[in-house]
Amino acid sequence: MSRTYWLTNARLETGYIKENDRVTGTKTELFHLLIEDGRIEKITKEAESVGNDLPVMDANGLLLLPSFIEKHVHLDKTYMGENWRACIPASGVIERCEIEKNILASIPSSTQQRAEALLDVLLSYGSTHVRTHVDIYPETGLNNLEGVWQALESYSNRLSSEVVAFAQHGLLRPGTVQLVREALRNGAGIVGAVDPATVDNNIEASLVQLLDLAVEGNADIDLHLHDPGHLGTFTMKRLAHLTKQAGWEGRVAVSHAFGLGDVSKEEAIEMAGILREAGISIVTSLPIGRNIPPVNLLTEYGVEVSIGNDNIYDSWWPTGNGDVLERAGRLLEHFRWTDEVSLGQALKYITGGKTLLDKEGNQLWPKAGDAASMVLVEASCTAEAVARRAKRKTVIYKGNIVFESIH
Repeated sequence: MSRTYWLTNARLETGYIKENDRVTGTKTELFHLLIEDGRIEKITKEAESVGNDLPVMDANGLLLLPSFIEKHVHLDKTYMGENWRACIPASGVIERCEIEKNILASIPSSTQQRAEALLDVLLSYGSTHVRTHVDIYPETGLNNLEGVWQALESYSNRLSSEVVAFAQHGLLRPGTVQLVREALRNGAGIVGAVDPATVDNNIEASLVQLLDLAVEGNADIDLHLHDPGHLGTFTMKRLAHLTKQAGWEGRVAVSHAFGLGDVSKEEAIEMAGILREAGISIVTSLPIGRNIPPVNLLTEYGVEVSIGNDNIYDSWWPTGNGDVLERAGRLLEHFRWTDEVSLGQALKYITGGKTLLDKEGNQLWPKAGDAASMVLVEASCTAEAVARRAKRKTVIYKGNIVFESIH
């Protein structure tokens, strides 16, 4: 497709339908978008504006959404593209890490091949930005990172990415800090660690080391925190304190944060204030069977929340399909969001905050000048797309078609 073309007959939302002061549906109309140099140059309803001098891609009335952000995935861990294998039972996280290490060392395909196989899946479901965690530990050095870098480089014209140098086996484990430091020097923009209490066995030392690495490498932070209840919230309080002390507000995320879902509403509100003040965001994969963070409460109190798939067919979980829209749909089930507005607003958790309408029905996206990274889906409105996990027909990244469904 030319760098300049018209996307015609794309369905966009224009407002809400109300009956007796209640929202009962979403208004939509067909628009034509001029795409130029990876951006939306113009949006019009006038067919005569299209002309015959540029190529045309007909959306055929499909709903246009902003493309999705996969905020938490492990490209280096996946078995994608390999023959089927279930997980081997493990007694805990440490044994699980050892099992994984041994399997990945002997698996036939390379890290790059498996990462690319998973990237194809993510693209097919509409994700054009990926934050991937890459395990860094002494036995493999930076080999995992190199394989993931190769995959991301080969897909750089199809999606954007962030790489987390992730100390899965423990940040304080001998030899790990220096390797993470090297990973940050070699292009990883985020430093990651896991469960300072139960993996590193020293909350303060682990968190201090994490912040030191971030400041030294000018890197963001993504801490995986599975520890439940008050152990989890205490860890987050210490992280918030150290974040502010280092001047790292707005550069820290906590993935999982199960402790926020274990405490009382009053304690969760207190924690929301602490997180907001420190500029710490939350990333959740919405696992079934765990008390997930109170997403609605966190949003209400100004904490940024995002969704990611986490493990997709690897040593930790045999499941996972790479569909972040399906994950967003879990929010509806967990929090019983059933009305048109709530369903539509749920989109923001997988788009970096973008929704087509605000809560009052004012049009927000798209605007002229926005990046032309978009998804065409089989749905009448965002609410239906989220609730029904609408089929993705075409995925566009910076104006270029990167996936098309043939069915």
